[in-house]
Amino acid sequence: MAAWDLSVTVEDLGPDAPPVTISVASDLHVGGVIVKLVEKTQIKRDWSDHALWWDQKKMWLLRTAWTLEKYGIHADARLIFMPQHRPLKLDLPNGKTVRLRACFSDPVFQTVMGICRQLNIRHPEELSLLRPVEEKKKKKDKDLNEEIYDLTEVPLSSVSRPCLYNGLPAHFAESEKMEAVYKMLSVTQTPPAPEVITKQYRPASVVDKAHINGRWLDSSRCLMQQNIQENDRLWLRFKYYTFYELDPKYDAVRLTQLYEQARWAILLEDIDCTEEEMMLFGALQYHISKVSQSEPQTLSTNTAMDDLESALLSLEVKMEGESSSATELLETMTAPELNDYLKIFRPKRLTLKGYKQYWFKFQDTSIAYFKSKEESIGEPIQQINLKGCEVAPDVNVAAQKFLIRLLIPAPEGMNEVFLRCENERQYAQWMAGCRLASKGKSLADSSFQSEIQSIRSFLAMQRNNSGSSSNAASSDESINTHSLVSPRYHKKYKTKQLTPRILDAYQNVAQLSLSDALMRFLQIWQALPDFGLSYVVVRFKGSRK
Repeated sequence: MAAWDLSVTVEDLGPDAPPVTISVASDLHVGGVIVKLVEKTQIKRDWSDHALWWDQKKMWLLRTAWTLEKYGIHADARLIFMPQHRPLKLDLPNGKTVRLRACFSDPVFQTVMGICRQLNIRHPEELSLLRPVEEKKKKKDKDLNEEIYDLTEVPLSSVSRPCLYNGLPAHFAESEKMEAVYKMLSVTQTPPAPEVITKQYRPASVVDKAHINGRWLDSSRCLMQQNIQENDRLWLRFKYYTFYELDPKYDAVRLTQLYEQARWAILLEDIDCTEEEMMLFGALQYHISKVSQSEPQTLSTNTAMDDLESALLSLEVKMEGESSSATELLETMTAPELNDYLKIFRPKRLTLKGYKQYWFKFQDTSIAYFKSKEESIGEPIQQINLKGCEVAPDVNVAAQKFLIRLLIPAPEGMNEVFLRCENERQYAQWMAGCRLASKGKSLADSSFQSEIQSIRSFLAMQRNNSGSSSNAASSDESINTHSLVSPRYHKKYKTKQLTPRILDAYQNVAQLSLSDALMRFLQIWQALPDFGLSYVVVRFKGSRK
């Protein structure tokens, strides 16, 4: 067959470099063209990620065994030899931006799978990419100063490398910078300022919602075929509203990002909810934010490692005990407990509330009370096992009312018991102990102090709202409730009106763990009537619209 010249632009030579001309025949396969290009450039490097892009046809020549004749390539074809993986900016559901290398030659569905592997998100079939809303020039200039988390240095081969514990990709443990990226992905963000919520784009009608869904990329076509270029900005979002196997142990990033997308859907009124549901969403956001700050996520949470650390700690205690006295060893091994005077009341029919003061001892998961401190050595008047009971607060800081309501399971039903504390310090300690005991945890549990801090934050928020002149509630413990609800309620209620309503809802969720609170938020979101509904613009045959 006759030979002819084919001009190919090699991207690695620079934008001003002339095309490389090689002599080819119609029966030469694409792989042979690539070999000739590499030899002609005389550049020694790894070319395995490079492929040919046919500009006129908007297609990649990925079948290297096909001949030029089979592809229909002639001398006038504009071919570009360039990498398949290229930098791309992604806006995540939590509002942060990452820059990573994505595959521009695979269908978007497979490209999203590669992105999710880098970000440690399971079930990538739930997500997809969409074009961002057109931004004004002022906002574009402002975005030049935004923080971008860079993942472009992650080797492509690392995606297939063995993962660490809990399925965590190894590249997140290679440096402090990468650990910071993982923390950004897996830890919930603080509630946004009200002015930030107001400035966000909100669909004003069903038509606007339909236009948003029109920005999704075609999952069957590659990025290049949809005019996406290197360093362009796209949104990564959950597109399909069926979520499989949400496991907090393996889905830290997935669960956090799904929560962030659901939260913004509530705040921007993408989905309708009642006023009571909005208050509950606000309470859950407040609780999740507080727990996230008091229990920071780390990369070292692993069952096997925890067991090893526990064994080493026990060995250390044992060796220290050999050189210490029996009294010191006994003090070291003594489980923590609470002892103080409290008032108790058991409501019965046709009786007035009469609180009686006793000496209380809180040990393990049970409470015992005695007539006085001196008699606490003997048998208690009664011992109450709190495991499996319901714990509810009844607090009014302004009135100095600190009650703990206990519903204790019994053969004849639920027995109701009220404990009255004297002050905030006492209430925070005993309330935290009751919450842990209801879950079968003792005062020695590591979450005891964080539980106390969470209760103190709640009391500080209520004290700040009541207009008390006390300055004990610092600015970091108070929160603007307008950050927890949609702009509609900014206009309808003042902060002092919203706070007690959110606090009332918060009392019902305050004892939830972080993962349980996230799951509860998502469950309520999925139970909304409009959940899962998507609007699209269609054109009927024979219609002008």
